[in-house]
Amino acid sequence: MITTLEKTLAAELHDLRESGQYKQQGELQRPQSPRTKMDGRDIVMLSSNNYLGLADHPKVIEAGKRGVEEFGLGTASVRFICGTMSCHLALEKKICQFLGCEAATTYISCWDANVGLMPTLASTPEDAIFSDALNHASIIDAIRLSKAQRFIYKHRDLAELKRMLETPEAKKARNKLIITDGVFSMEGDIADLPALKELAEKNDAVLVVDESHATGVLGEHGRGTAEHFGVMDHNTIQTSTLGKALGGACGGYVAGPKVVCEYLTQKSRTQLFSNALPPSVCYGSMAAIDVLMAEPQRLAKLRRNVAFFREQVQALGLKTIPGVTPIVPVMVGETATAIRMQRAMFEEGVFVSGFGFPVVPKGEARLRCQISAGHEQADLERAIAAFRKVADKFPEARGTH
Repeated sequence: MITTLEKTLAAELHDLRESGQYKQQGELQRPQSPRTKMDGRDIVMLSSNNYLGLADHPKVIEAGKRGVEEFGLGTASVRFICGTMSCHLALEKKICQFLGCEAATTYISCWDANVGLMPTLASTPEDAIFSDALNHASIIDAIRLSKAQRFIYKHRDLAELKRMLETPEAKKARNKLIITDGVFSMEGDIADLPALKELAEKNDAVLVVDESHATGVLGEHGRGTAEHFGVMDHNTIQTSTLGKALGGACGGYVAGPKVVCEYLTQKSRTQLFSNALPPSVCYGSMAAIDVLMAEPQRLAKLRRNVAFFREQVQALGLKTIPGVTPIVPVMVGETATAIRMQRAMFEEGVFVSGFGFPVVPKGEARLRCQISAGHEQADLERAIAAFRKVADKFPEARGTH
C-alpha cells in the first residue's frame, strides 16, 4: 500500500521535474579539481568551492592519510565524552594562530557551527538577531531554531539595519547579534564590515560573520573579510568552513572571544550531540592552512584568474555582478534560460551551475561561476570560448543588462 506521505512526495517531485527545478547530481569520476571527469566527460570545473585548488594537493592528502594512521578513521564519540583527540586541539590552535583570535572550537560542518551558535547565544525572547536578507540557508535555519526576536534587513541596507537597532524592541533586548555573510554565496559581493562593526559597537551588539566563502580568499594572507578591510579584532565572532578553500573535505568552526567558545562547548547542541571531526580532516585542514601561508603565490594567482575571467565575460556582452571575489554570477534572466545554458555549457566541456527561482528572485537567474587558483589560463580561455558559443545560441542572456 502506498502511504499518503509517499503520494505527497511523489506529486511534489513530479512538480519539480515539470518546472525544471529538479536537481540532477553529476557523478565525478576523478578527484575534485579544476580539470576533472563528470558523467564520463572530461570537463573544466567552474562550480566548485575549491578556491585554492587544495582538495587534491599532495601535502593535504598525505596529511589526511597520516591522521588515519595515527588516530584511526573517526572518534566514535562526541567531544565532551571521549571524542577529543590531540589533533582536534592542534587544529583549533592552528586556526587561532591563523586568524589571530583568542579561541576556536570545531564542528562537523559550518552549518552545524551556525546552528550551534545562534540558538545558544540568543536563546530567549529577550534576545534579538539582526540578519541580512541574503544570508546563507544555514543562518536562516539557525535563526528559526532560536527563540530570539528576528529582524531581517534588506541586502546590505545598513540604513534599514540602523533603524531596526533603534526600535524600542531592539533597545530593550538582552543579547543582540548582527549576522552577515562575509562573502555572499549567490552574489559574490562583500559585506560592509567596517560599517557593520560600527553599528554593533554603538548598539551593544555582537557582530557574527560567516566567512565560508572568504576564508582563504580575501585579505592579504587569506584570513577573510576582516583582513580585507583591515578591521581584525578580538570581539567579532567568525564562523567558517574547512570544506571550501581549506582542503574541501568537511568541518567548520567558530572563532572569537575565549568566553564564547568555552560557552559553546558547554551549551551548543550541535557540539554536544555530534561526533567530533575525523582525524583525517583535522590533519588535512592543518596542512591546507600551512600551504596557504607558505605559498602566497597561490592566492595571487587566484586573484589574477578572477580578474581575467571577469574581464573576459564582460567583453562577451554578458552581465555580471561587480566584485573581486571568485564567485562570478553571469546573469541570464529566466530560470529556463539558466537551466538550458548549463546543459549547453556541459556539452562544450565546462560544468557550471545554473540557479533560478526560488533560489534567487524571479528574473535574476544566473550561471554561478567559481574560479580557482588551480585553473590555468587555458582552462579559463576554454570556459570563455564555451560561453561565447553558448551565448550566441541564447541571445536573451545578453539582454539582461
